[in-house]
Amino acid sequence: MPAVTTFFYNQLIVTPTKPTDDYTSKTIIVTGSNVGLGKEAARHFTKNGASKVILAVRSIEKGQAAKEDILKTTKVSKDVVDVWQLDMSSYKSTLAFAARAEKELPRLDIAVLNAGVARGTFEMAEDCESTITVNVVSTHLLALALLPKMKETAAKFNTRPTLTIVSSEVHGFTTFPQKSAPEGGIFDKLNENDGKVDMGDRYQISKLLEVLVVRAWADRKGATQIPVTINYVNPGLCQSELAREAGLFLAVMKFFLARSTEVGSRTLVHAASQGPETHGEYLSNCTITQPAPLVLSAEGYKLQERVWGELSKRLEAIQPGITKNL
Repeated sequence: MPAVTTFFYNQLIVTPTKPTDDYTSKTIIVTGSNVGLGKEAARHFTKNGASKVILAVRSIEKGQAAKEDILKTTKVSKDVVDVWQLDMSSYKSTLAFAARAEKELPRLDIAVLNAGVARGTFEMAEDCESTITVNVVSTHLLALALLPKMKETAAKFNTRPTLTIVSSEVHGFTTFPQKSAPEGGIFDKLNENDGKVDMGDRYQISKLLEVLVVRAWADRKGATQIPVTINYVNPGLCQSELAREAGLFLAVMKFFLARSTEVGSRTLVHAASQGPETHGEYLSNCTITQPAPLVLSAEGYKLQERVWGELSKRLEAIQPGITKNL
């Protein structure tokens, strides 16, 4: 089925089922959880028995409001849901959050890395254009920084934690023009601002980079070589604040086609509840699905290696030794 046809079919026909798994004794982190998909995923985890749910948010005030809303609808003890500060545009904040998790959490069973941005204008954050900083560099920095606690949880509690990165089917909607950059120059090319940067394509590129990195990780550490399942999920087009800078066209698309945040969040909870059979896999509509043709091609494999090679150097510059956490 062509990609466009598949998109409309998924949006109009397919409805993911409500989560029914039991999360008793589980400790769960959901980033970007003061609104939208993250908040609704956290609500599902809380409702279904999680012992601790961490709302990782940039604004503590908004996080507290989300917590109160979740508690109101789930009727659980207020001690179940905590609000922690996390600003993904800052590497320092990202690492501080992971260090706090390492120090304060007895265990970490699930991490849903949902926080992301879709910028309408070019701006830098740390050493990259802000969309790339948040969606790619900080997301994978946080993932690697959380892995030691998740591996410890696996050994101590005889369980298999899951780390889910929220991606998107739009990873297949870009031609990724920066792939023509010289060897070692993809991220540098993404940082160039000549006043003509197509920011409408930047979110799609960031999602493609996420897909390529997770596949590179799975190539290096298969399901039998790491006690943590790492996967990535497409929630579909959903009502959220993510693309508030993206313009009229997307607003119209969302009006007619978007899933509710609650329905979309079901896919996040499903992916985060899966086992080793989903390691390195792309999940959509609560099932393992093939990513975009570019990703699966010989060219895509070369890009995968190039992207991870460049990103790993950036991550090592931020926190020496962090890539060894994989």
